[in-house]
Amino acid sequence: MAPVRIAVVNDYEIVVAGVAALLAPFSDRVRVVELAANAKVISNVDVVLYDTFGQVQGDGIDLDSLVRGSGAQVVIFSWNLQPGLVDAAIARGARGYLSKALAADDLVKGIEAVHRGEIVTELRPTDERGLDRGAWPGKEHGLTQREAEVLALITQGLTNQEIADRAYISINSVKTYIRTAYRKIGVTRRSQAVSWGMRHGFTPDRMRVLEAAD
Repeated sequence: MAPVRIAVVNDYEIVVAGVAALLAPFSDRVRVVELAANAKVISNVDVVLYDTFGQVQGDGIDLDSLVRGSGAQVVIFSWNLQPGLVDAAIARGARGYLSKALAADDLVKGIEAVHRGEIVTELRPTDERGLDRGAWPGKEHGLTQREAEVLALITQGLTNQEIADRAYISINSVKTYIRTAYRKIGVTRRSQAVSWGMRHGFTPDRMRVLEAAD
């Protein structure tokens, strides 16, 4: 059986590259044929894997834009597992919602199940130990994925309330992640954080990598 053809989508080049690296050992089962950062998918793929780092979620996801009428199935890859958020994404037409706590093999199994026509929601709880896979801006500076996402949204100009709404976390959680992130990167003010973020890859990228033709 031919591998499932996948496009990985997120606004950050380092994030899509990290997901592709996670899937690389399973190339006989899933084949990443396009990486799209802040760009529409143009390849003929079976599944679009949408990483929610710094992205619109739930019923705000523009699935039509992701698939371009190609018939590809959309799988959401996220640590935000609130039932309402999952239900909203599935109601919008996503065929899978997979937790970032999943081991790579389980992620691949979920993608394969979606390709077979199933609706898959693998929602095992995510803790920090489940968030150390892949890559994201600021990882080399000790930032967790959650801290990095909040910093990315600050760099994009969002307010604390807008970050809470975008990331589906409480305003108190936003403030906690801001404090811990600021301590790690050595800043004390929002303007300093934005400047640091702009210098360290926290502004959305625009790139597309296509698999070379055989």
